[in-house]
Amino acid sequence: MSANTVIHRIVRPAVRVIAPTGVTPNHVTTLRLVTGTAAAVAFAIGGVLWPAIGGGIFVLSMLLDRADGELARQTGQSSPGGYWYDIISDCASNVMAMIGIGIGLHDVLGVWGPVLGIVAGAGIGALFWQLFGLSLAQPRGWEFSPGLILDPDDALILVPIFVWTGTAVPMIVAAAVVTPLAALWLGLQGWRAKRA
Repeated sequence: MSANTVIHRIVRPAVRVIAPTGVTPNHVTTLRLVTGTAAAVAFAIGGVLWPAIGGGIFVLSMLLDRADGELARQTGQSSPGGYWYDIISDCASNVMAMIGIGIGLHDVLGVWGPVLGIVAGAGIGALFWQLFGLSLAQPRGWEFSPGLILDPDDALILVPIFVWTGTAVPMIVAAAVVTPLAALWLGLQGWRAKRA
């Protein structure tokens, strides 16, 4: 993953402010996990207001996702343990968000809402495991123009937008189809590479 994406650049000034305060990257990662959990709970409550609030909390959670690594780099506090804590927190937050959205859509989709949320969450979990646990591929960002880099997981910023615009149903359906297929494809690529 890149360390200079658009979201990194957004959080960098705030990280410079908190760097001398004694706040550690693990503190920020913990806050990322707490806000990710809160967003998932708000999504799961359903209705109109709570998912909208969950979307705002999820955006904050994504900013914290970038801030912990940025803080580690700026303060020289990078560590293997902190790296894995960050990866596990990111994965858990994203998986919980999908499951929460699915549960919140129960009134619209019936039992299919939670099922789609679980499938989308499982797909995200599988992708994280394949990318970071098994190292089947190296996630890379796309540089759209000089200095404008987007990582694949930056696309999760679209989740609140779908929720806010009332298009969470097609989003959760697409996520339940795309993430497992992407995990299957990546697994097949890894299997082929090992056989070659």
